[in-house]
Amino acid sequence: MKLSVVVTLLNEEDNIQPLLTNISKALTGHEYEIILVDDGSTDGTVRNIRKHADEHVKLVIFNKNYGQTTAIAAGIDYASGDYIITMDGDLQNDPTDIPVMLEKLEAEGWDVVAGYRKNRQDGMLLRKIPSKLANALIRKLSGVHIRDYGCTLKIFTKQAAKELDLYGELHRFIPILAKLKGAKITEMAVKHHPRIHGTSKYGIGRTFKVISDLILMLFYQKYFRRPIHLFGPLGIIALAVGGLINFYLLVEKLLGKDIWGRPLLILGVLILLAGIQFITFGLIAELMMRIYYESQNKKTYSIKDIFIGESKNTSIPQTTI
Repeated sequence: MKLSVVVTLLNEEDNIQPLLTNISKALTGHEYEIILVDDGSTDGTVRNIRKHADEHVKLVIFNKNYGQTTAIAAGIDYASGDYIITMDGDLQNDPTDIPVMLEKLEAEGWDVVAGYRKNRQDGMLLRKIPSKLANALIRKLSGVHIRDYGCTLKIFTKQAAKELDLYGELHRFIPILAKLKGAKITEMAVKHHPRIHGTSKYGIGRTFKVISDLILMLFYQKYFRRPIHLFGPLGIIALAVGGLINFYLLVEKLLGKDIWGRPLLILGVLILLAGIQFITFGLIAELMMRIYYESQNKKTYSIKDIFIGESKNTSIPQTTI
């Protein structure tokens, strides 16, 4: 199988028929499959898929709503193509971009080509402005310079997609996850259409989730394999500051001054205890990290390829005497 198109769906009954038609037209001449993941729809989405599906379609039905990240992960698990494409099922992504993205990936040797919505057809106040601010913040903190983290339309090599390890609601941070695995990432402008049927599943309330996930991603990016490097320095600094405060108060006590009940005493004790806790957290996190890898025979590295050279006949011909 050449291409696997993974589409996540939640209450998109009116979009099914045009979605399948558009993908089929765009991929004419390619060997492809369409993996539709129904994320607990409560309308006629599944019914319409069964009605309009052809031999290219594979449907994965969740028994309840698990979220877009889990749906993407399931679609990737069931995909068998050499290249895996992710896209939304709301008709805002355009399947005609897929062959162009595939050509760029193959010709230039990328592992991931991420789309960015050059002319985004969404509301300015509730969608575009928050998205621009979030994208700028993620780029600044992560160091992965992708213009549009919210665009689902991406194409991956099979290896890059299968190694993403998607959990929670981390689909917005797929470029960072891929980068952590050593994938080479680029981006290109893609078309974006206004939503015609159905309603958006996103609102301004997702901002807090994005910030929380960003904190997790920064920890995952920098300290997942060495958590003591985060908690250790914090603990040492806290111990040093708490120790200095308490030493100062000890001197005050020896000089005959009353230190009982002073806010500084409480602060010094709290900082000292915080330092002990930070170091303890770091040690526990280190043990958990080792259990995570060793109990499942996981490696702390990822190999892209292995090359074994061929034997060359370099024997020197014998000289006749």
